[in-house]
Amino acid sequence: MSYKLLEKLVEVHAPAGEEEKMTEFILNYVKKNSKKWKAKPKVYSGKGFQNCVVLVFGKPKAAVYAHLDSIGFTVKYNKEIVKIGGPRTKNGYKLVGTDSKGVVECTLKIDKKNEKFVYVNKREIDRGTTLTFKPNFRETKTYVQSPYMDNRLGVYNALRLCETIKNGAIVFSCWEEHGGGAVGYLGKFLYEKHKVSKALISDITWVTEGVMHGKGVAVSLRDSGLPRKLYTDEIRSILDTSKVTHQLEVESAGGSDGNELQKSPYPIDWCFVGAPESNVHSPDEKVHKKDIDSMLKAYQVLMEKIK
Repeated sequence: MSYKLLEKLVEVHAPAGEEEKMTEFILNYVKKNSKKWKAKPKVYSGKGFQNCVVLVFGKPKAAVYAHLDSIGFTVKYNKEIVKIGGPRTKNGYKLVGTDSKGVVECTLKIDKKNEKFVYVNKREIDRGTTLTFKPNFRETKTYVQSPYMDNRLGVYNALRLCETIKNGAIVFSCWEEHGGGAVGYLGKFLYEKHKVSKALISDITWVTEGVMHGKGVAVSLRDSGLPRKLYTDEIRSILDTSKVTHQLEVESAGGSDGNELQKSPYPIDWCFVGAPESNVHSPDEKVHKKDIDSMLKAYQVLMEKIK
């Protein structure tokens, strides 16, 4: 399997709140590639959708949610930077961005004395500029490693799913890493216009004591959110019957776009189904290739068989 598309996705600068470049990437990708897909989607974007994109194929019963945004930093004053979401911090991390004077490549420094984070750069960077980890895509026989596997891998999975899906919706959401805010109205749109009441969350989870590299895509039975067991049982049954390799996750913390769907005033069932990674929220996020393959197979089966 080629991961060139994934490599291109992780190179796009799109921290939470500034997803425009990912939005443009998605729309261009759909325009260029949809003629080769089994079904051509109706595309919803622009006014009323902010930076989000919704693709509707045929008569959808379920929707796949993949968030476009990443973690990062915002330039404050006096060389201080503040977190977007929850990135890991370490002296020497390379950060990139663009301000009014051009491309920026600087270094993260932890100011322990003043309990803050600062950038090291030859010139001052415009306040409000967003910075993200410098792209560094690495591939071995077994693993793919890069900043922003969370959630460009979830987006990659959704785009690859577009090749075969006949009935269903694909939702590219925003702001997930910094508190959400888009999925409520996206779920409302799909429920009211297309009667879609089931969702899968195409996102990346963590390698833990119970969820490991190379053991297949993780089906989350719960995290800080609590999906309805009747629905997670349906997901498990489909994957078991179809013999798709997967593992079960049970956690008390963490969350996703599924949490926002659960809090919405619409009766939407959801389940997080995603590959596990190590080195979470760092420049070195690492995912096993078997789990990427398992994730796509799971989504292809589920979007065909969810009732």
